[in-house]
Amino acid sequence: MAISVKVKGLDKLEKRLKKNASLNDVKTVVSKHGSQMQQKMVQNADFHGHYEGKKFVKPTGATRRSIHGEKIQGGFGYEAGPTTHYSPYLEFGTRFMESQPFVKPAFEAQKKDFKRDLKKLTK
Repeated sequence: MAISVKVKGLDKLEKRLKKNASLNDVKTVVSKHGSQMQQKMVQNADFHGHYEGKKFVKPTGATRRSIHGEKIQGGFGYEAGPTTHYSPYLEFGTRFMESQPFVKPAFEAQKKDFKRDLKKLTK
């Protein structure tokens, strides 16, 4: 389950960053927003539980506990998400259960702030 942000005009961004900010500033912004996105995923991972036959089964919290993040690409990227094998079923649903999205809402909420902070570095 991979969601990514592509920055168009990377050459222009790079030129402006060289004038106005250091690469360490970019790494700081990436790390800050990556960890905030990870925290939002954990907050959103509040699931309903399910039924097995007529018996209600409470969620165990395994998916919530499995959400981890790490810096990648030398600090210029951040990868966060759940590691349980069934997390895509929770995120997207199945024909038997409704989706309970927790990754995409966190990503969409953080994306705006991330873009805003990158633009601040170029000014």
